[in-house]
Amino acid sequence: MPTLTVAQLYERLKDPLQLELLGNAEGLAREVTSADASGPGLVLAGFTGRFVAQRVQVFGETEIRFLTSLEPAERARNLELYFAYPIPVVMITKGQSLPEGMERIATERGVAILRSPLKTQEFYRRITPWLADAFAPTLNLHGSLADVFGVGLLFTGKSGVGKSECVLDLVERGHRLVADDLVLVKRRGSDILLGRGHELARHHMEIRGVGLIDVQAIFGIRSVRQQKRIEVVVELVKWEEAQDVDRTGLDMKTTNILDVQIPHIMVPLNPGKNITVIAEVIAMNHLLRFSGHDTAHAFNEGLKRKLRPSTAHVQHYLQEDDE
Repeated sequence: MPTLTVAQLYERLKDPLQLELLGNAEGLAREVTSADASGPGLVLAGFTGRFVAQRVQVFGETEIRFLTSLEPAERARNLELYFAYPIPVVMITKGQSLPEGMERIATERGVAILRSPLKTQEFYRRITPWLADAFAPTLNLHGSLADVFGVGLLFTGKSGVGKSECVLDLVERGHRLVADDLVLVKRRGSDILLGRGHELARHHMEIRGVGLIDVQAIFGIRSVRQQKRIEVVVELVKWEEAQDVDRTGLDMKTTNILDVQIPHIMVPLNPGKNITVIAEVIAMNHLLRFSGHDTAHAFNEGLKRKLRPSTAHVQHYLQEDDE
């Protein structure tokens, strides 16, 4: 799981959330280990049975008003109980002033307090997707990713099999390069995989015998894109190494990437095969499947109907049989 300190969170969200640090900066060294942000709830009233302390703690107007309404002794007792938990950071929304004693207790416990002028709903709207992205599962894959007719095709295979050359030909035909050689994959939600290139190698390709080329400089800005959803894995293999190649498309194989099942197509290579056109057909066929038209299953059903004997024909045959 990715590690994130409060200092890193503060630095990256300081401008988007308009954050200011209150009190001691010692708490910036704490780690944020959860992708969730929520209010403290009933723990401020002394009930700790359902308190999840690992989340980013957000104090809206309701929490601040409740603490302010308490007697000083009760407020101090409840805050001491609250800050005794391993809280990563406390966020105050709407630019509210802290209840008496809260900053002192937080400083003693080593918890940083960050304040934002944003309304609570707007604060959640901005921080929630940022935390989800920061803690999203990631993976580095060896391959080439291209956008073909709006479909993200991830080309995989052994080194030297021709992945980069295939993508380069696709770019020349008007499609777009996302990443070559190293693809950084991040899972968004439960079933979306986003791929992008490394910042240093982005939009560059290594072509054996030619060297490094800048695809954007050669083919223009429309030949590249920053990231793309991975929708089909196309494995390129040498003809003599190909095994169990699908001939009909009825038995669609999948591969698991970050616990997401992605369609997997193995394409055997031999001299003269136009892999670029095949890649375009794979993308268009995926679009057909997505729109509800499965060519292989439709053909198979039509074939079975043709081979299935007609009931009326059988009855007519039995009536004409006088033996």
